[in-house]
Amino acid sequence: MHVLIRREDIELERALPEHSAGLRRAVLLGGHNETTHTGLTMVELADGYVDCHVHSYEGSFYVFEGEPTLYLEDAAVRLKPGACGAIPVGTQHAWRADARARWIEMASPRPRGPGEPPDTFFVGPAPDTEPVPLDVRDPRNRNLFLLSPSDMDIDRLKRGASVDAPTVSASMATAALAYSGITVKMLVDKRLDAQLQTMFMVGYQPGAVAHPHDHPFEESYVMLEGEVDVVADGTRYALRPGDVFWTGVGCIHAFYETQGNKVLWLETSAPGPPDRHSYRFARDWEYLEARLEQEAAVPASD
Repeated sequence: MHVLIRREDIELERALPEHSAGLRRAVLLGGHNETTHTGLTMVELADGYVDCHVHSYEGSFYVFEGEPTLYLEDAAVRLKPGACGAIPVGTQHAWRADARARWIEMASPRPRGPGEPPDTFFVGPAPDTEPVPLDVRDPRNRNLFLLSPSDMDIDRLKRGASVDAPTVSASMATAALAYSGITVKMLVDKRLDAQLQTMFMVGYQPGAVAHPHDHPFEESYVMLEGEVDVVADGTRYALRPGDVFWTGVGCIHAFYETQGNKVLWLETSAPGPPDRHSYRFARDWEYLEARLEQEAAVPASD
């Protein structure tokens, strides 16, 4: 029902030698650890390329380091840390990097494994078109987004943005959800044409808690800053930067910040959550049970 991968156990290996150069990756989550909707891969590309290809699954990505170039259909876009986006099913894309770049890739449903029919198809060499910097205000970049550190700053988001601010126009795309010391900033969802998954950034203030709950979708968590305790299926772990965690459908889990520090992680969910009734918090139903017992103990009036 859950998987823990420690940072020290993640080993990047050379991949796709017939269709790439300078590519290394580590498949973190997939069929080998019994996920259904989640395929998570750490990718590193150094002075190399990945040929143009399409997938029969939906993809998304988030750049941690470097400035890789993404060729998405007819566009050539230079990315930077915080850049992210959706790669819809069947969309041609390729990668290049002049220097070392590192990013995470999410796939839903999980990619097929060895011995199964293929789900990735190479259609030609990687383009060498000169890229342009990512401009998130350009409507042609509808599948892409750029997270800046200030996007997780609730105090800054309380203020209005100037008309020439280098970000998307004021809308739900600029919004962050804040509750109980937790900040959630959506990165990839239907707004970017992702239909099968979501990707978002989660920040915890000191002492923040997400109480025990479960839901009808899988989640993965890539730790970026700070330390947080997670309890999953009754077992408690301390998650640190670089660790990866996964919870399956029905796994009861909770998060607790206990060190007095801020925490940041990248989270995915698949399939995309329904609009309502997707989270079951144990304390809500325990409250209902107590109310029902209380009501049952009160004698009926004449």
